[in-house]
Amino acid sequence: MRPLTEEETKVLFQKLAEYIGRSIEKLINRSDERHCFRLAAKDRVYYVSESVMKASTTVARDNLLSFGTCLGKFTKSGKFRLHITALDYLAQYAQYKVWVKPSAEMSFLYGNNVLKSGLARITESTPQYAGVVVYSMSDIPLGFGVAGQSTDACKDLEPTGNVVLHQADIGEYLRGMEDDIF
Repeated sequence: MRPLTEEETKVLFQKLAEYIGRSIEKLINRSDERHCFRLAAKDRVYYVSESVMKASTTVARDNLLSFGTCLGKFTKSGKFRLHITALDYLAQYAQYKVWVKPSAEMSFLYGNNVLKSGLARITESTPQYAGVVVYSMSDIPLGFGVAGQSTDACKDLEPTGNVVLHQADIGEYLRGMEDDIF
């Protein structure tokens, strides 16, 4: 595990800023303990407290499977892709939120986009292509995606139009286990 380079940090912060805006500072300078980002095996970025990071240096690199929370990974082309494990932190500080109707929850959890017919509420002044966190009507974060339309455009959209383009959802765990079993 190593600290991120300047370029890696810039790419990571740009991706996080799409979802949480200027709240990135709150992720690092938390009230309980300072946290940091570390790059580990397979280009995965972990969000970890400094005390856990220091304790993990005593473990041999080959024996260390994971530490902290995996936020995502860098692709071969240098882009950063968020994983569903980042949802807890994105949901805490999300700028733009979308709530789906109960009838549309399962569709989203199976990896489909959120349609206008499944939209219950959307944060005011959400711009097109902004990162959004998708919630159930009972305020449970289900996943995240990209706004396919702005808030104003959603009002005039037909029922089958895409409101949120799917990126990740909590159903990925189950779908991944099914792939491993069968």
